Amino acid sequence: MALDLSKTVVEILKQNPQQYFTARQLAEKVFELKTTECYAKMKRSKATVSPIDTEDALIDQLVSEIAAYTKRIKELSTHIKTTADRPRKYYYTEQSDVQEIETIEEISNPKKIGHPEHDSYPLLCQYLFTEQNIYPKRIDEKKSSNTKGTNGNKWLHPDIVGLKNLSEKWNPDVISCANKHAFNKTSVWSFEVKIKINSSNVRECFFQTVSNSSWANYAYLVAQDIDSNAKEELDILCSAHNIGVILLNSVNPSESQILIPAKERNQLDWNMIDRIVKENPDFKEFINLITEFYQTGKIKSRDWDIPKF
Repeated sequence: MALDLSKTVVEILKQNPQQYFTARQLAEKVFELKTTECYAKMKRSKATVSPIDTEDALIDQLVSEIAAYTKRIKELSTHIKTTADRPRKYYYTEQSDVQEIETIEEISNPKKIGHPEHDSYPLLCQYLFTEQNIYPKRIDEKKSSNTKGTNGNKWLHPDIVGLKNLSEKWNPDVISCANKHAFNKTSVWSFEVKIKINSSNVRECFFQTVSNSSWANYAYLVAQDIDSNAKEELDILCSAHNIGVILLNSVNPSESQILIPAKERNQLDWNMIDRIVKENPDFKEFINLITEFYQTGKIKSRDWDIPKF
């Protein structure tokens, strides 16, 4: 019997709901479940110009075919979704996009035990410091004055901000010259953090980032999980508003991916910065730390939210 790869993949995903699989993991599952059909596929390939001679070569071929058949796989079941990262992941869920986000928001309710979004903050800080050489600082919304209403802070300030020392490797004479001519020796970064972004919340998450992060030189929307449909929407939105997107790897932050690079804003929005400073003491401290750097030329690691290793 010939191997119906797309149908087999659907069956595997349906039998493992809410579990994420790469194309390679699916290919290995296919070989495990359909060994006879897979060997028959290898045998038939002997008559072609590209024969499959080993099991490893067969797995590689299945991986390529699964990637090529992604559209058909999703057409066979509306419950199959894919993520935007590389390698792409496939999963089966009977929840709608709206229900997926509602479930996450319920889990993240601060009145309950645990807060997954807050768990992302030290992971992002680790990635920023170790991989991007950015000094991160958490902006705690609980410390804000709430003068803008119940949801005012949601649209006012970001979750994480950062400072990058552009002059770290400059010659001392260049630094002295930059000081005299008020050249920028730093770039300022802002990050809005989410757990999951799909079609139901992508625009809200994006425009929240525009609202509370576009004052910085670089503004990013960060999430642990972004589905492929949301990524397509973000491609369009980000190009119009200079926002970037980071896919945060919660298992190994160093393997996080910049899916869409942010475009630099040459000038900081000082009116917005002033507004946030008046609302949040963490942000005021952040601005004071930048001032201190320009006065002393030094950054003290203990002043920043750098995770301990």
